[in-house]
Amino acid sequence: MVQGTASGVGKSLLTAGLCRLYARRGLRVAPFKAQNMSNQAAVTPEGGEIGRAQAVQAEAAGVAPHVDMNPILLKPEGMLRSQVILRGRSIGRMSFRAYHSRRDELTQAIRESLARLRADHDLVLIEGAGSPAEINLRDRDLVNMWVAREADAPVVLVGNIDPGGVFAQLVGTLALLSEADRARVAGTVINQLRGDPTLLAPGLRELEERTAVPCLGVVPMLPAHGIDEEDGVGRRSLRRAGPNEIEVAVVALPHLSNFDDARGFEEEPGVVLRVTDNARELLGADLVIVPGSKKTRRDLAWLRERGIDRALGARAAQGELVVGVCGGCQMLGEHIDDPEGAEGPPGEAAGLGLLPGVTRFAREKRTERVLRRPNALRTLVPELGEEDLSGYVIHHGRFDAEGDGAFIGPDGERDGAVRGSIVGTMTHGILANPGLRRALLLTLAARRGLPPRRKAPEPPEPSDRYDRLADHLEAHLDVAALDRLVGLHG
Repeated sequence: MVQGTASGVGKSLLTAGLCRLYARRGLRVAPFKAQNMSNQAAVTPEGGEIGRAQAVQAEAAGVAPHVDMNPILLKPEGMLRSQVILRGRSIGRMSFRAYHSRRDELTQAIRESLARLRADHDLVLIEGAGSPAEINLRDRDLVNMWVAREADAPVVLVGNIDPGGVFAQLVGTLALLSEADRARVAGTVINQLRGDPTLLAPGLRELEERTAVPCLGVVPMLPAHGIDEEDGVGRRSLRRAGPNEIEVAVVALPHLSNFDDARGFEEEPGVVLRVTDNARELLGADLVIVPGSKKTRRDLAWLRERGIDRALGARAAQGELVVGVCGGCQMLGEHIDDPEGAEGPPGEAAGLGLLPGVTRFAREKRTERVLRRPNALRTLVPELGEEDLSGYVIHHGRFDAEGDGAFIGPDGERDGAVRGSIVGTMTHGILANPGLRRALLLTLAARRGLPPRRKAPEPPEPSDRYDRLADHLEAHLDVAALDRLVGLHG
């Protein structure tokens, strides 16, 4: 089991790398995280919803993602509530107390999922969450040492050296664990090193002397690894685009979800990706993306408070491109109605009126992988090809629009809408398709009178990305010690 001294220390990426490392040695490997808290979700082939990190780890392991890999997903909604996804399906919005009142049901689901994975795989690599040393929550733990005890799994404790204080992180975490849990920690890992590893030698010696726990390696930062991060919202550029660059601006919604819709623009040559809540910056961008939201009406009110509604209206009047995805599409429409309180208190709100569509929420949530074909969008983006575009849907709201829809499914289902330069789609992941992204950038360059953009290098195949990560870990971790922990000998 991989646990960390805090959130953001790199547990998810390390677990993905270990999934690939052991999978390519001939083992059938599965990832597992009992409880994940994230608005960055993925959809399994069966249509269940799990944390994106576990879907990435499954891909690294070469197996299909399954709801057993993340039996509980908490999607925070603010105001001390989260939507609770149990084995891929929403069971409602709950407060912290209400959630933990169902502990027996939750622990049973975790045990059953873990047992099925262990029965079907040679090795299960478990990821913790946050820190195991949250002493105020120890009696309610469902994801760290409680899981390690249930699985009788040795623990590797990871600390992130990049922000500083890694030795205090590791020593302090171990000091706060119970004696039995501390004995379960079989090694530490220092992650995200930028400097000279030889400078750490005195600290590593004292760390091992103080804790009696061996350090299994110091892992340097791996730049441009191309693997989705669980909760990262991209690299926020601190500069505006230059005269020969394309600027893509993502509206920094308070409850932004599924940033993978925009992340691909980070890798495009001559493109500056910004995540901003500044209405003026939206006026100067070549493309504005209004992303998904976990609280659509609340974020719509926030747009108006920030004056972003006026900036988007001005862009529409000037024929400048705006793309809304899922919640963003709904906000750009004419009206949002949530009579059953699927996303908060029941109510309704006027949309921005930039798309000819209305949204009605229902308690039943649609989650599935889909294919879409550009339809009315071709009038705006003439470079678009005819190929199907892959994506996925995760939403309560049904968006009913006039016209043909921006995209269309194989069964003729209309998706989203187009009005002038404003585009909406209810399908996440559409912009992650390189062909569509390339066509958009060619259109934006032509509008500015710029030469055609250089084509981005083809992204490495998933196997290449994960193999690079696994090679990196093999070079910097004591793999022989890890082999002993997972029961491999010789």
